Amino acid sequence: MGGKILVTGATGFTGRALCERLVRNGEQVVVFARPTSQVDALRPLGVDLRVLDMADAGQVQAAFEPFGKIFHVAAAFRTEHDSLEEFRRANVTVTQRLMDATLKFGCGRFVHCSTVGVQGEIDDPPAAETYRYQPGDFYQQSKMEGEQLVLEYFRRGLVGAVVRPVGIYGPGDTRFLKLFKPIARRRFVRIGSGRSLYHLTYVDDLVDGFLLAGERPNAVGEVFTIGGARYTTLRELFDAIADALEVSRPTLAMPYWPVHLAAEIVPRLCRPFHVPPPIYPRRVEFFAKSRAFTIDKARRLLGYEPKVPLAEGLRRTGAWYRQMGWI
Repeated sequence: MGGKILVTGATGFTGRALCERLVRNGEQVVVFARPTSQVDALRPLGVDLRVLDMADAGQVQAAFEPFGKIFHVAAAFRTEHDSLEEFRRANVTVTQRLMDATLKFGCGRFVHCSTVGVQGEIDDPPAAETYRYQPGDFYQQSKMEGEQLVLEYFRRGLVGAVVRPVGIYGPGDTRFLKLFKPIARRRFVRIGSGRSLYHLTYVDDLVDGFLLAGERPNAVGEVFTIGGARYTTLRELFDAIADALEVSRPTLAMPYWPVHLAAEIVPRLCRPFHVPPPIYPRRVEFFAKSRAFTIDKARRLLGYEPKVPLAEGLRRTGAWYRQMGWI
């Protein structure tokens, strides 16, 4: 099915990369964006920008048309809300409104962006798509509920696929700056042994995965983990970042449990003063929880194959941070 392609979440890192690829491929792209979104960076792409509240069924229906494909990438992230209900509005209600409109207008394939976070910490890595759900916070809980709703709509006849990205990085991303910056300045302190596993996806490879999920016939009704070719220990990752930046590898380390205890206490001390805590449990738990996945299903059913090796992806990312003057 041809026609225009709808993308949500285009003001974010992943959604913008997807839009740029679609535009380069000659596609007509429509973007749904929230009224609070910073949309100026999208205007040079020449997309059809439609600003609306995607949780409002009437506004969604008014902005919809028989799109050839829908890539639903928009989501509320951890820093945006405090309550589960707020996350549900963004990550469940919005998804339902878009799927209802997709069915009503007779659109083509609906590709939903979920997250491997719905599976939480991986106890016996690497995890496949069938590994149990175990969300660890409100964001992951709402994304799990959104994914489960999508799968229910698939059973009702919606044609589509679910993509679960693992840690997304590359030029344009700012999330991993908190690792690159202290490593570049030789001030990075590892917490714990560094033996936990971590998995990354270079953004261009992720876009490949989205496009394949939107094209391949045997993607319909399926869930796919999209990640890089390999995962590493955290210590290997930190060393690889240092190598990419051409600085000495980090050697400073602190034991995990005392730092985690401090992370539990400090936010409580900061709360009465309305001061953002410099340390909190989720940031410390990054050093202890393993998140490693198999991409065999995407390889087998989609023909997905990551093209950017980890070392090259880290080099490109570090070079972009330097270009921006951040490291």
